[in-house]
Amino acid sequence: VQLQASGGGLVQAGGSLRLSCAASGSIGNIFAMGWYRQGPGNQRELVAVIADGGTTRYADSVKGRFTVSRDNGWNAVYLQMNGLKAEDTAVYCCNAKIIMRGDQWGQGTQVTVSS
Repeated sequence: VQLQASGGGLVQAGGSLRLSCAASGSIGNIFAMGWYRQGPGNQRELVAVIADGGTTRYADSVKGRFTVSRDNGWNAVYLQMNGLKAEDTAVYCCNAKIIMRGDQWGQGTQVTVSS
């Protein structure tokens, strides 16, 4: 499985961005996809994940502001980010969880929120 993320950029506080992650290869073996982020001086943290059946999970810090969604068949996963704050500034990485293989990571995309 290969993951290609896009959609990062510079936005003012309060603004919105939509991240996309396109999956290719053996996507039939994916059972969950999501987004993690790593801000300056911080450890990588879960932002949002969506699993088979549409179950979602969010970091407390983004609940009510971010929405994770996906295409049918795991072709792509999206992260709609509204009400962005300076503390959301980070490199956002796409992740896929694959049966019998574990985690697959895409390259990161930088999100910078100016206050």
